[in-house]
Amino acid sequence: MPFATGEKATTFRREGILFVISAPSGTGKSTLCENLRRTPDFIFSISCTTRKPRPGEVDGEDYFFLDEKQFFEKVAAGEFLEYAKVHGCWYGTLRRTALEALSKGTDVLLDIDVQGAKNIRNQEDARLKSALVDVFIMPPTLAELERRLRKRGTEDEKEIARRLERGREEMKAWKEFKYTILSGSMEEDLTKFRAIMRAERYLSRRLTLYDGG
Repeated sequence: MPFATGEKATTFRREGILFVISAPSGTGKSTLCENLRRTPDFIFSISCTTRKPRPGEVDGEDYFFLDEKQFFEKVAAGEFLEYAKVHGCWYGTLRRTALEALSKGTDVLLDIDVQGAKNIRNQEDARLKSALVDVFIMPPTLAELERRLRKRGTEDEKEIARRLERGREEMKAWKEFKYTILSGSMEEDLTKFRAIMRAERYLSRRLTLYDGG
């Protein structure tokens, strides 16, 4: 972003921003992220998981699907920025992918659960603390969350009940996030999230002024 001051040209640069989206299962978080991925102004960090692929999911595009042995080899090697067990399966965010992008000034989008967001929030790394922008997608009601879970048709009655119970607890964590979006239509959620992204990118504290000589 060059501009002139007197006789010299100067340039603004900034570190990348770590956008974290969390929501109870079934809220529409994955669909929101899928829509955000259509514009190439950030990278989407693909998580690792030990759960089985759902119909239509592709290894290396939606998730890296690992067995528990492979997953915990990565844990032992310190490859995860955060990891957590959710609905009986393990999920983890690869450290190297996120940090390398942030250092180059590229924004990173993470789709992780409430526990994973808390783990990142509690990181001691000053760069991560400065880069983090965490956003909670809040279902308007528990009844609406149940309706959305049933609509996607990927869980049986027992699993729906388990996810609703967890969702009820996760909804209590909204105050821990920097931003909360009360979920409406997909178009509304997308517009609101894009507004957050734009505002964060214009924060003065994220910019460093370089003298071009």
